[in-house]
Amino acid sequence: MEEQILRVEGLRMHFPVRGGVLYRQTGSVKAVDGVDLVIRKGETLGLVGESGCGKSTLGKCILRLLDPTDGRVVFKGTDLTRMSQSALRPIRQDFQMVFQDPAESLDARMSVGELISEPLIIQGIGTRADRVRRVEELLELVGLPKTAAQKFSFEFSGGQRQRIGIARALAVNPDLLVLDEPVSALDVSVQSQVLNLLMDLQNELGLSYLFIAHDLAVVKHVSDVIAVMYLGKIVEIAPAEELYANPLHAYTKALISAIPVPDPSVPRKRVVIPGEVPSPIDPPPGCAFGHRINAENYQASIDIPLELKEVVDGHWVLDCPCCVKKYRD
Repeated sequence: MEEQILRVEGLRMHFPVRGGVLYRQTGSVKAVDGVDLVIRKGETLGLVGESGCGKSTLGKCILRLLDPTDGRVVFKGTDLTRMSQSALRPIRQDFQMVFQDPAESLDARMSVGELISEPLIIQGIGTRADRVRRVEELLELVGLPKTAAQKFSFEFSGGQRQRIGIARALAVNPDLLVLDEPVSALDVSVQSQVLNLLMDLQNELGLSYLFIAHDLAVVKHVSDVIAVMYLGKIVEIAPAEELYANPLHAYTKALISAIPVPDPSVPRKRVVIPGEVPSPIDPPPGCAFGHRINAENYQASIDIPLELKEVVDGHWVLDCPCCVKKYRD
């Protein structure tokens, strides 16, 4: 078995909701509610789900940009959730994040050279001359000229800015990148260029990726394993080809049916999801998706533990009586 680089166990991120005259806590937003994941060395785990399901929050909790409410994040054998920020700083060079919108995540007051060299300065890596050489190497690695170091991020297109963001993330030679919808803000033609760049970098540098997106076609193209998330929980996880060929959860089936087909003559059956997404402040007592679609057996999911079950090798699905009709005991 390939080496595990990241293991997430029972991760929860509940944000307090306060109100009233005394501003007391009246509830909590269950953004991430008991997530288990494993990423192996050199592997890409795609994380998909509609907006608001907790994907980006999960990514930030894994990197300790947010302090999770409960659970464990074990990176290369070290439990990150038990570490102070000062103890965590030297380890941060092993895992980095590429944000969704490079226009927002890149400081427009800093030159490209300053942006890319900043992580090196924070980690105390190299001399000034070493950092200049490293910036030039990284720019060349992501397909930008060395002269880009003297310019500012707003002088570049969206795709070029995302390349700068990738170069900055790679500056300290990380082993794991969390990619938070890295191509969703780009034109379709530019998306393919950035995706190909990420795949080439992975092969060349042996990187592991957590690839967060809502476009299942994109995720299928880049991922080895895919996890489907709904309202803070993982409802299905499997190797990419297996998931697309044999989806088991009703939510996964609906998402896959929405993928555009290039040939209009190909018959297809679109699964339309009715209802509204339940509130993460007050989720239903049973299966959240079953409650949304008013599933026939929804009542059977109330007051029972809904846990992931391995139905075939490497294919896990939330063992729900109202959303999974196959492979039940």
